[in-house]
Amino acid sequence: MSAAAQPIRVLVVEDDPVAADAHVLYVGRVPGFTAVGKAHTGAEARRMLDRTPVDLLLLDLHLPDVHGLQLARSLRAAGHHTDVIAVTSARDLAVVREGVSLGVVQYVLKPFTFATLRDRLVRYAEFRGSAGEASGQEEVDRALAALRAPGPAALPKGLSGPTLERVTATLRGSQEGLTAAGAAEAVGISRITARRYLEHLVNAGRAGRSPQYGQVGRPELVYRWARKPERDR
Repeated sequence: MSAAAQPIRVLVVEDDPVAADAHVLYVGRVPGFTAVGKAHTGAEARRMLDRTPVDLLLLDLHLPDVHGLQLARSLRAAGHHTDVIAVTSARDLAVVREGVSLGVVQYVLKPFTFATLRDRLVRYAEFRGSAGEASGQEEVDRALAALRAPGPAALPKGLSGPTLERVTATLRGSQEGLTAAGAAEAVGISRITARRYLEHLVNAGRAGRSPQYGQVGRPELVYRWARKPERDR
């Protein structure tokens, strides 16, 4: 994208306020992109799209009033051609296939890091920048390949995807929250390792932390999932 080019305008559609604020912050940190607003429901997103030019939706699929793919379908029917990057923890490949037909150009699985979203946005910008007539099949393939990540997005050094999933599931299932020691015992890892994963979830906007004061010694940090644990995101 050239210096004179207009930034790609992104509307964040996410019902969780903590996650929405984090996603707006992430978008603003990627050169060539600007967050033009955030919506917490499908109805709010439709109203904003009617009055605000938007190039890309960063769309949570589980909204309180409508499924994200239903929203995408209704937007297409209403003449909105905004591209969509779906943000979800759902891993149903049937949903992924349906999303492709509705203009979903990328999927980002929760929880994710800034680096993961930055990679998807940069690749989307490269794809969006493809213009003119292709000289042949190779150029068409190259344009489409811009949307494909070369491999799994890297977690911070020392963290693994399977362990992150176990820590995430354990924290989501805890009504009262967990200390690092509690998470370590539940998952079967060391307390120091558990704390690294919990801090990663905090940094990704998926969890919060607060001190818990006991009778003796320094207070412990208690981590809590940022969303209601009974809802599947």
